[in-house]
Formats: sequence, C-alpha cells, structure tokens
Amino acid sequence: MWDEALALFDSDLRRRSAAAKTRRAYAVDLGQLAAWASEQGLAPEALSPRDLRRYAAHLGRSRPAAATVARKLAAQRAFFRVLREHGRIAHNPADLIPGPKKPGKLPRVLKPSEVAALLDRIPAATPLEVRDRALFELAYACGLRAEELVNLDTGAVDFDAEQIRVEGKGSKTRFVPVGEPALRAVARYLERGRRALEASGEGTAEPALFLSKSGRRLSTSDIRRRLRVWTRHAAAQGAVHPHALRHSFATHLLEGGADLRAIQELLGHASISTTQVYTRVESARLRSAYARSHPRA
Repeated sequence: MWDEALALFDSDLRRRSAAAKTRRAYAVDLGQLAAWASEQGLAPEALSPRDLRRYAAHLGRSRPAAATVARKLAAQRAFFRVLREHGRIAHNPADLIPGPKKPGKLPRVLKPSEVAALLDRIPAATPLEVRDRALFELAYACGLRAEELVNLDTGAVDFDAEQIRVEGKGSKTRFVPVGEPALRAVARYLERGRRALEASGEGTAEPALFLSKSGRRLSTSDIRRRLRVWTRHAAAQGAVHPHALRHSFATHLLEGGADLRAIQELLGHASISTTQVYTRVESARLRSAYARSHPRA
C-alpha cells in the first residue's frame, strides 16, 4: 500500500522536475510516516487529521526543531495532494494540521568590505586558487545558489553580453548580469585554471564550468569546504556559508536602490514574498543605525 503510494508521489515529483535533493528529503520524511502508520495498521488512504496529529505528537517526543517539523508537514501536504489529484482520497488530511511557528531568523549578511576582504585574500598562484577566486566572485556577483554554481557549464557564460545563463529550481532558466571583476576572474580561470584541472581528469569531456582537482564537476559540499578555507584566511567573524554570499548580494542591491522586483528576478524567486525577507534585513539595519545615531532614540 505505502510502497505504491510513495512511488506514485516520487513519479509526480519527477514529472514536476523536482531536484534530486528535494526528492530525497521527501522520501526520508514520508518513509518515517509510512513506518509509523504501518505499525498502526493504517494505509495512506485511511489517515485522518487526528492520525496525523498523533504522528506529530510521536515526533514531538524527540523535540525536533520547528523547521524540521514544518518540513515534514510540507512533505505530508504535498504527498496527500498528489493522492487527491489521482482520486485516491477525497480531502487532504494534512491541510487541517497547523504548522509550528518558526522563529523569524534573518539571514547572515556580510558587509561589502567583508566580501572584498574575503575575495581579495584568495590568491591566483595555482589552478585551484584561480578556480576558487572565479567561483566565489561569480557567486557574489550573481547571487547564485550552491546548486546553481555546480550546475553551470562552460557555455553558460556569455562574455560579450556580460551575463550567464542559470538553470534554477524547477529547471527554470534565467539570465543574470555579471560584473567586470567576476568576468575577469572567470576568464582567467578558463585560461589558466580549468585547462590544468581538465588535464588531470580521466580523459572524458566534462562540460562543467567548475572542475575538481580530479577533473570532475564540483559538488555543493566542495563549495562549502573551500569557502570555509578562505573564510579562515580572511579571518572573517563567524562561519560564512555559500548562501551568505547570495544574501549579501541581494541586500547590497537593495541598499544601493535596486527595485525589489528586479532582485526577485535576479535571485530566481518564484514569489515576491520570498524576496521580501531582504526588506526585513534592511529594516533591521536602519533601526540599528537609528538607535546609535538619534539623540532621542
């Protein structure tokens, strides 16, 4: 019963071009629900809102983070929505389950001087260093996700038009302008770094823009690891994750007067509500400046 329903759901995710990472996360969360429901003798079609509340109470014994509970509930809603669309159930029982209130955590944002210090501390003596400089210059210049960076191919960079073609979430393509420093870093990498890394491979043609030391496409974990290395070199305060460069990109654009809709398009956000978090970042900065500067604050 559950195996068939889960296979149907995964097939639907594939049809919608969901990322492999998303499908794996859904499989884990729904696999846990399936194991619990099977112990109760409950088929997918038999689960009621009351059953899902019991399952939530079962999960609560391990005191998961609010974000984890919210993710599991989102998986349930998506799963039962597919069952309803295929006529397996009449109503989505997860729609009646309230989600936990997540704390409003603002993203980490680097100052422009901190970004400059980080990038300028990456030398250009070896192929890996040239690659990393181009990698993180491009990440900040274009506000790219780590997954988008590793999925770039060499043909994605248009030096004449000064832009790159990005395959974002849901296989949505967007074109993002690239500044001169990042373009210079990428050109230097293609000339001095990528050829050397490609030569260290196994002889197979790899279209990826950014290659590992073994000549293969980089992974997102590679990007996180290399950023930790250069963060230590720059003596940056606190951990800097790849997404911090994306947050900094959007916040610096907003501070510079960019329109929120334009930032939404550059980031590849499907909804403007996702982009509006940066107005909260800017508001927090202005409140801090007011408290420091106004005589009657």
